[in-house]
Amino acid sequence: MMQDKNFEQKIGQILYECGPGNAKKIIARAKIFNENDGGEYEFDYLDENGELGWFSPDGRAVADLTDALLAYKSFFLDNNLTNGKPVWTGCEITVDIQAGKININLQYDD
Repeated sequence: MMQDKNFEQKIGQILYECGPGNAKKIIARAKIFNENDGGEYEFDYLDENGELGWFSPDGRAVADLTDALLAYKSFFLDNNLTNGKPVWTGCEITVDIQAGKININLQYDD
């Protein structure tokens, strides 16, 4: 299961690097297209005062994030981590910069 953590670190790193300098927490919502050729994203952050704001990363960061999420999705399929169910289609990623933690909440189509 070591690889699992590597994906999370990579995803967290991409978000950390493209996020605003004053962000204490980054929250990204991703919905991967069925064709696996991209996704829809929403990027929010909390600043040092706990104020919520949004940001728009550059195209490079979005492309890297898409690649990382598609690889993560393939990892689930290749390692039979879906328990026979359809693979997840989206996720909410929270990067807690102060705590150095990342949490990926996977979402499934009903």
